Amino acid sequence: MFDIGWPELMVIAVVALIVVGPKDLPKAIYSVGKWVRKARMVAREFQTHLDDMMREAELDELKQQALKARDFNVTRELEKAVDPDGKMKTAFDLPPADTGTAGHAGSPAEDTAAAQPRTATEPPVTAPPEPVAASPAAAPVPQPPATPDKTA
Repeated sequence: MFDIGWPELMVIAVVALIVVGPKDLPKAIYSVGKWVRKARMVAREFQTHLDDMMREAELDELKQQALKARDFNVTRELEKAVDPDGKMKTAFDLPPADTGTAGHAGSPAEDTAAAQPRTATEPPVTAPPEPVAASPAAAPVPQPPATPDKTA
């Protein structure tokens, strides 16, 4: 890289002494020092702006990660991990009630009736109704057995 050693500095000092002269050399050194100071200030300011831009870019990146974490849906991610193509979900979905299609969980009689083809005039086969259990209030109250009268 750019490297200046002692011999190069001595050559520059001798040339400056000859060109500028001994009388104006302190003023020239002072003005060169001012220019170097300004160049360092500009470089420091530029470096500070670059650091600020990097910090803002990192903050934007952190903000995006925080938004992703906030919008994280555990249910959706679990469904994607367990059933990525959605076949299991569609296998367990019940069809709408008004379509009358087979495939829902019913009684064995309904399943066998649905498996048999029907003609257009034949009514659909349904399961017999379940017996209605009597309520406790409607049940007759048992009477104690009658005892014969010994006086008669």
